[in-house]
Amino acid sequence: MSLFSRSKLTLISNTFHTRAFLSIHRDVSFLPSGNRGTRSEGKNISDSIDNVANPTHFRTAAFSTHSKPSSFANDRSKTSSIKQMAQDTRFLAGTSGSEGNFRNGKPTLEYARTLPKTFASMTNEQVLHFAMQEIPEACRECVVRDIMVVDNIDYDEAMKVFEKIAECNRRDMIFASLPFRVGFTVAFTGGIASIPLVFDLQTVTWFNEAFVTSELPGPEDLETWLEVGAASWGWMEPVLGQVSFFLLCMQFARAQLQNLGIRPYFNWQQEHRARELCKRYPQYDAEFLTMYSKCDKLADRHVMAA
Repeated sequence: MSLFSRSKLTLISNTFHTRAFLSIHRDVSFLPSGNRGTRSEGKNISDSIDNVANPTHFRTAAFSTHSKPSSFANDRSKTSSIKQMAQDTRFLAGTSGSEGNFRNGKPTLEYARTLPKTFASMTNEQVLHFAMQEIPEACRECVVRDIMVVDNIDYDEAMKVFEKIAECNRRDMIFASLPFRVGFTVAFTGGIASIPLVFDLQTVTWFNEAFVTSELPGPEDLETWLEVGAASWGWMEPVLGQVSFFLLCMQFARAQLQNLGIRPYFNWQQEHRARELCKRYPQYDAEFLTMYSKCDKLADRHVMAA
């Protein structure tokens, strides 16, 4: 199954999880605190969840826009998935079989101890959900689990293979980030240098003799930094004004590209790096490798959480 199919199924499942949970919250939140979570109310909630798990309801709600027979080829597996989703929803809501996990709408200590604290302890569905949100740790986890399946090795060994993949992904990263580094250096240096070029007498005198050759006012008119600025502004104004207007136009053009969802160089270098990584490791899922490659930072490697 492709990542698109997996993510589509995950999103559909999450949608039904959310709808069922909101329905439960709506039914329970208005009950008196002493009646919440009772067996009678829990039964009503379970019945409402069963309606969500009904395969006919599922086909009508989620697949009504599909008219091809192939859309219903895997109805049995879909029905099984939806029934499992309903059981999970009951578990999350603390009803029907999980009364011991929640008391008065609050989790118990035993249930709190089961909270996943690392991405490695999350389920496949949870990892895929966060990977689609471009969380680096989740993208890493997808690659690691794919390595486990392809190479038939355990988690720790797969992590060693992943470290090699991560190193390969950062190869030549310094060159990919060079335009950004140069742009920052030029902008920062130019901004700092413009101050003495306008207001410092020694710097203004040197710049005038080297590049302008204009006649400066007498010493009595260059006694303060404001008088120096007034003298240098005759040749600094065109330069600073033109640079400012150029940057203003570039900023406006960049804003329009962002509105169009276009980042020409940044997107190109990301896609190029991802293609090279997929060529280097063709045995692993290309979409998992691409997601991980694109979430890595240009400046420094992302420090992964556990």
